[in-house]
Amino acid sequence: MKDVLNTLFKLEENNTSLRTEMVGGITTFMTMSYIIFVQPAILFAAGMDKGAVMLATCVSSALATLLMGILAKYPIALAPAMGHNIFFSIIVCGAAPIGMGYSWQVALGAVFISGTVFIILSILRVWGKLVEAVPNSIKYGVAVGIGLLIALIGLEYGGIVVKTPPPSTGTTDVLVMMGELTSKPVLMVFFGVALTSILMALRVPGAILIGIVATALLGLPLGIVKYHGLVAAPPSISPTLFKLDIIGALNTGLISVVFVFFFLDLFDTVGTLMGVSVPAGFLKNGKLPRANQAMFSDAVGTVTGALLGTSTVTSYIESSTGISQGARTGLANIFTALLLLLAIFFSPLVEMFGGAFVTTSMGNELVLRPVIAPPLIIVGYLMMKSVTLIDWEDVTEAIPAFLTIIVMPLSLSITEGISFGFIAYSLLKLVTGRGKEVHWIIYLFAILFIVRYFIT
Repeated sequence: MKDVLNTLFKLEENNTSLRTEMVGGITTFMTMSYIIFVQPAILFAAGMDKGAVMLATCVSSALATLLMGILAKYPIALAPAMGHNIFFSIIVCGAAPIGMGYSWQVALGAVFISGTVFIILSILRVWGKLVEAVPNSIKYGVAVGIGLLIALIGLEYGGIVVKTPPPSTGTTDVLVMMGELTSKPVLMVFFGVALTSILMALRVPGAILIGIVATALLGLPLGIVKYHGLVAAPPSISPTLFKLDIIGALNTGLISVVFVFFFLDLFDTVGTLMGVSVPAGFLKNGKLPRANQAMFSDAVGTVTGALLGTSTVTSYIESSTGISQGARTGLANIFTALLLLLAIFFSPLVEMFGGAFVTTSMGNELVLRPVIAPPLIIVGYLMMKSVTLIDWEDVTEAIPAFLTIIVMPLSLSITEGISFGFIAYSLLKLVTGRGKEVHWIIYLFAILFIVRYFIT
């Protein structure tokens, strides 16, 4: 068995082992498992059945993750994208004046169409050329930006950073501020960060996974983590299975919606692939081997998700936690995919680790996830290393990289960070007479990004 795995995933060549891949796969699952419960809650606002969405989320995520591991051989898991699900539920399906008022069946049809286009372009092997065309400064900037984005999410999940209190409290009008650092959830997060840091400093294998489990156990007596049991019967998927309305999506003129779904999926995936590949050493001479297979896995996940009843499936930045534990091959994804399927039956146990804790701090109601906050903060540190690879002396390289880095966490969007980077890179190279250094694909997408801001 060991020889078969070594032949299939080249474990020795990638300086890894079965145990390391297993720990990496489990760690990735633990940090992304929140989506199993968040996704149904978000799509419920569009009128979808929570149980069916949960099952659709687990199955489509497992399939896409498995394909990524077998075809692309990368330890990058996939699941319904945060942000995309909000656009699906609130904007496309929501009521006026904010929403467009379409049914969730039509919205699923739009997701299916965008995923189908994605598959066709993957088969035509377009995506590898796109990744190659992105300048190194932007690639490194994306890696750092994603690290800061992950860390910010971790700080927010932990209650360390909170939004501005309501005006009635008389506080200064700022975007974010420190939370109540002596509250139980925050102290629990500090414990997790400290323990994980100490274990990493002592070079203990599986430090992040150990930190997650220890933090969850500490949360039990504090009343922050709830034990809901071990197993539960799987819900029915029939309320959403094959309920998508493809014809309706075509007839209602949802071209702009399909475009947005496609655009967000494309650059979230490209950004994530580049971001996690830089610190892991997957890029070879600026190129990502098997990029088309990776994008194909993403596209199949999206199409499958639409058929089963969930929104756009894409590569997850939380995969960085598994990679930080040493995962270097698609074998880690096998373990992550199996856990996604097992979650269908062990949802109460999964909820214990990824579930939310609701509290009030600084006049705000907070939805915290203190168990998975520590690993996200730690991964932010790990991904900062790529900042040293940027040529800070060349303004035409440094400013686009800086904008990519800073916009990504502040906009909470990988796509927006890449957008600012592409536009700035194209502009600065042109005005300095170095326009030939820019691949035409970058110019094309810079223009498309600019157009998108005016039409969406």
